Amino acid sequence: MKPFAVVLLSGGLDSMVCAGLAREAGFAVVGLTIDYGQRHRVELNAAQAIGQRLTDRQVVLPLDLRAFGGSALTADVEVPKCGVGEGIPVTYVPARNTIFLSLALGFAETSGARDIFIGVNALDYSGYPDCRPEFIAGFEQLANLATKAGVEGDRFTIHAPLQHLSKADIAREAARLGLDAGLSHSCYDPMPDGRHCGRCDACRLRAKGFAEAGIADPTRYVDG
Repeated sequence: MKPFAVVLLSGGLDSMVCAGLAREAGFAVVGLTIDYGQRHRVELNAAQAIGQRLTDRQVVLPLDLRAFGGSALTADVEVPKCGVGEGIPVTYVPARNTIFLSLALGFAETSGARDIFIGVNALDYSGYPDCRPEFIAGFEQLANLATKAGVEGDRFTIHAPLQHLSKADIAREAARLGLDAGLSHSCYDPMPDGRHCGRCDACRLRAKGFAEAGIADPTRYVDG
């Protein structure tokens, strides 16, 4: 029987590639998708479409972070359209990856999984503090201090296989794995019909990645 791995599956390209890499590594994939009240709701549809193809089981967990606000993704704050800049952007959701990994950890312990995959990327998203290698290493240490399984020696491993890849590298990995990247969704401010705006940071990074990889971009942009 294949070992299980919990994969945080957001619906974006990065998490899709993570799920593909987990399968390639020989894991049965348990997908965990968090419905956190994100304004880009089409992301959830993408996550479910990806989950149907890449997971052995998928759970969509409601957790409405709009009650906290503090981000352009969960509050009435304009999504920047001026390009990728320096510092921590307003699209940062406070403690999101800490919250999501904590939920994945609880799910992993109850499902018998000891491996957790997350699609954080420190190169393109270096402004987000919860995408850094130090954070991933710190959370893995916490996971093994804070759980029954961990303290009894049945240790957890947090996998961040995209940590040091560029968006172009990630696009190439999607192609190598035979994934339909067109199923994924990245835009922070999509149109009502689901098309990517083409101007937010996530869209710019996505388009740049496919262009630099020399791979046809399957994304539906407003001006595409």
